[in-house]
Amino acid sequence: MQVILVGEEPGLAKVAAEFSVQHLPEVARNEQGTPLVSSIFALARQVSNAPLMAYVNADILLLPDFLTVTQQVLLELSKFLLIGQRWDLEVQQPIDFSHGWQIRLTNEIKQRGKLHPPSGSDYFIFPRTIFTQIPDFAIGRAGWDNWMIYQAKKQGWTVIDATPSLIVIHQNHDYSHLPGGKPHYDLEESEKNLAIAGGANRMYMVLDCDKQLINGKIRARPLSLLHLARQLETWLMADHIERRGVRWALARKLRRWRRRQTGSLI
Repeated sequence: MQVILVGEEPGLAKVAAEFSVQHLPEVARNEQGTPLVSSIFALARQVSNAPLMAYVNADILLLPDFLTVTQQVLLELSKFLLIGQRWDLEVQQPIDFSHGWQIRLTNEIKQRGKLHPPSGSDYFIFPRTIFTQIPDFAIGRAGWDNWMIYQAKKQGWTVIDATPSLIVIHQNHDYSHLPGGKPHYDLEESEKNLAIAGGANRMYMVLDCDKQLINGKIRARPLSLLHLARQLETWLMADHIERRGVRWALARKLRRWRRRQTGSLI
């Protein structure tokens, strides 16, 4: 496995040197200085020939089974996107990575963790043969992760929800690192990401996965009222309809109901 750190944020070069991982500081940025997703993905492709690629946000903790589980999927499918919901956890002290750390961390998740709503994804795993063209989205802003799922569905690639098989941990934090301390949903760059993606009807999520990964096996997603409602919502919001009329009004009602059920923001 090859680990690549992308960006030139304070401390990144020091961490890369400490753990002997590759560091790519010269990432393209937008007018506000925010790194571009297109550049991050392109840089990684240039320095790695691995058949499988994974993007993971910097505030995410992974357990050892992350690699083994994804390799199993690669043996079965040639074109897929593997995503999943994260577990939110308050991490106030440095983590002890001595023997048994993954068991201790898993127990903490069971005791104090909270499963995040299925409105976004903090990791993307896919074969290097796909996602070769990525728009110039701003990283760390809303919308681009949802477009990834939409694009995979549009291209007919299998989209798999790994939530039942992978515990992926998000270290809770505030938004002091963002302009004005605002959540990324409220930023102008997120509005631009939404426009680049093609609009709200392309804001897909974990609920839109075709399959689930359960006990190492790829299975059809069980039907539920929530998933049936989401399927109807996406059909009503298809690209060819205008944002008015009975069809759009019904889609908005379904979206409000789904948000109440899941706690999603989109």
